[in-house]
Amino acid sequence: MAFSVKGKSAIITGAGSGINLAFAQLLVENGCNILIADLALRPEAKVLVDKHSSGSGRAVFQETDVTDWVQLERMFEVAEEEFGEVDIVCPGAGVYEPHWSNFWRPPGTAASKDSPAGGRYALLDINVTHPIRTSQLAIAHFLKYRKNGRPKHLLHISSIAGQTAAFAAPIYTATKHAINGLVRSLGKLESLGIRVTAVAPGVIKTPLWTDHPEKLKMVDQSADAWVTPEEVGEVMLALVQQDQVSEIIGDRSGKGKQFPVQGGKIFEVSKTVREVLQFNDEGPGTRPGNTASDHAAVEKESFNILAQEGWGLSKL
Repeated sequence: MAFSVKGKSAIITGAGSGINLAFAQLLVENGCNILIADLALRPEAKVLVDKHSSGSGRAVFQETDVTDWVQLERMFEVAEEEFGEVDIVCPGAGVYEPHWSNFWRPPGTAASKDSPAGGRYALLDINVTHPIRTSQLAIAHFLKYRKNGRPKHLLHISSIAGQTAAFAAPIYTATKHAINGLVRSLGKLESLGIRVTAVAPGVIKTPLWTDHPEKLKMVDQSADAWVTPEEVGEVMLALVQQDQVSEIIGDRSGKGKQFPVQGGKIFEVSKTVREVLQFNDEGPGTRPGNTASDHAAVEKESFNILAQEGWGLSKL
């Protein structure tokens, strides 16, 4: 399944910033065409698109609300119009327990935008439904071009939250457990030339953290180590291009233990890389890049919300 991304094409949702932007940057630099599907581009993403509007390794932006299935279908249509065959799909868009779709701020409260009269949570639509629907569309596209014999890769973004529990972020944690189950369940698609894998990052220095003071208060800047989007992007590129990934990414030496890349596998990315086993896994532990030391602060906030009279009662 190992192949070069040069001359290939990719769709990446959520690549307007963060991990997915870092992955997009690496793909373009290695001669891969990319379609960035997102609500908007941050300035650094706009620079990437403007710089690579033509030539080998083009970048195209398609404004996309990933909670809208019609728009997900359209991003595949646009990618096919622009590039023809698509080889790599990364349903990377995701959110981390925002106040507007948060377990401790239920539908009907002032902070929530989820309707108490509906059966939807935006966090679930973005973090679970969108990756499922994008996977279905990707598989359909891959099979359409199966006769060409080119290997395909469906690459998901999980999290160490998919291995743990988090009182302050129960819906987010549930979504990442769901992604792990989805990826493992689709592993046998490798027999059709479609590899399905996921990265499970630790604490990543992206706008999902840096733009949100309510989350930053969990991080002890003097004790906790950030993993950079670029480090995660390197692992993502390795999953696509190589049959092995290295245990070590921090020093870029590549001399660590090598893990085989196969369908259905999940790779934790802290300051090292390791395979997350389906059974009897050791868990993320306290490896550098995996820890946010002060969860007590946000847990206390959650208990304070619960202490309010009438919490969770329907306003209908």
